[in-house]
Amino acid sequence: MSKKKKRKISSGTTGSTGSKKAATSVSYEFNPDYTDIKRELKRIGILAGSFLALLVVLSFFQDQILSIFVK
Repeated sequence: MSKKKKRKISSGTTGSTGSKKAATSVSYEFNPDYTDIKRELKRIGILAGSFLALLVVLSFFQDQILSIFVK
């Protein structure tokens, strides 16, 4: 089977005056607010760290805990 080749389509750029007009027509600046995301990531990190610490502590006492349930 032959390979299909995609055709390149030009973007239709106009002269330098068209690009200046397009750049000046956008008067706002993209400035996202990530405070909520930072707070959620901090919360997830704290929860993950506490669960990991709990597992480490429980691993020291696993023989005693298992002896309670298996008699």
